[in-house]
Amino acid sequence: MLEEHRLDPAVHDCATFDCGVSALNDYLSRFATQHRRRGVSQTYVLVDPAAPSLVLGYHTLSAAQIDAAELTDTDRKRLPRYPIPCFRMGRLACRADRQGQGLGQVLIGCAVERCLKAREEVASFALVVDAKDGGAKAFYEHYGFTPCIDRPLTLYLPLGR
Repeated sequence: MLEEHRLDPAVHDCATFDCGVSALNDYLSRFATQHRRRGVSQTYVLVDPAAPSLVLGYHTLSAAQIDAAELTDTDRKRLPRYPIPCFRMGRLACRADRQGQGLGQVLIGCAVERCLKAREEVASFALVVDAKDGGAKAFYEHYGFTPCIDRPLTLYLPLGR
């Protein structure tokens, strides 16, 4: 069974992570720890407990907001007309040699579960993601994310009704 852990560079080998996208590889190895220290984002890694140093995938979470006008009419009902608090999953990546095995789904599930727990303490309407292209957009839509009205590559997943 795979486990999600907060990134610990003393345990997790970020240098060997390769998802096939250099910007995502570089983020994990060069910036994730800095961003945690500076309060910009928190990175969580997916590992097999039998080989905990091998990062199978990761995602980042941070605070965010979205303009209520960006939401669908159905989601906008009964919400205030000012920016709505959200969580942002800024990055999501899986090792290239493990892609297509459902790790992305596991990472999204972990992110949603973490957001729901945090939502008990700090209000948040949705989990927001910025898809890098149409393929990524389709991936997120498959898991229930809805595109924003004027920014189709920004999608959101309401965390409760």
